[in-house]
Amino acid sequence: MRPRILIVDDEAPARARLTTLLSDIAAECPHELVGEAAQAQQALDSIAALAPDIVLLDVQMPGMTGIELASHLAQDDKAAPAVIFVTAYDEYALRAFEVHALDYLLKPVRASRLADAIRRVGSLQAGAQKKMMGDAVATLQSVRKNFSVQERGRLLLVPVADVLYLKAEAKYVTLRTRQREYLLEASLSALEQEFATQFIRVHRNALVAREAIIGVERGAQIVDADSEADKAQESWQVILQHIDDRLPISRRQWAGVKALVR
Repeated sequence: MRPRILIVDDEAPARARLTTLLSDIAAECPHELVGEAAQAQQALDSIAALAPDIVLLDVQMPGMTGIELASHLAQDDKAAPAVIFVTAYDEYALRAFEVHALDYLLKPVRASRLADAIRRVGSLQAGAQKKMMGDAVATLQSVRKNFSVQERGRLLLVPVADVLYLKAEAKYVTLRTRQREYLLEASLSALEQEFATQFIRVHRNALVAREAIIGVERGAQIVDADSEADKAQESWQVILQHIDDRLPISRRQWAGVKALVR
């Protein structure tokens, strides 16, 4: 069975070179080139629409690196394609890939090396490939710049910088941006730990972007307090830029929030 291949690179000449190399090795390494993508969301949409077996993924891309894109693929509930990373100089990435047995191509890519990588990665079982990819991105990734949200069969990327607050509701977390809301399956505690420098907890069920807080104001009596003792004292709420939403501040979180708005 010929593997279906998708090229992801923000530079057109790099995509053209990989296309040429794939054509050169077609006889010794049969495959089907199903498409190209120049940025992360286009890549995710192409993966969903084209179902490639292998993605040739550039490590260095503006907006979202190949490392972070691979991380979103690893977290997706659906079967992820095998990933072959392509990089020009990221020696740290190369060391991590070697440790976790993930394959990579060093630019300028050689035809023989590309053929070897396709054969090697294509021979891995999907579960093993996904685990190795997850291990590698966990090693390489610092704080991610995007949330990945499942919506109507698509995996959407929501920039962390656009999120004004995260609010736990039932088994979901609501991500609120200036334009709209998204639902994310995640633990608020885990998100608080991961984004401690960007978000502050204002209530047991809410994290607010530090940069989005423009003030506090007294609000109506809040029934949903952290405890019975908090009810009579929980009368302050956060004022956020761009939106009219107000989030209550619990007594135990008041000192931290107050320090931000002094």
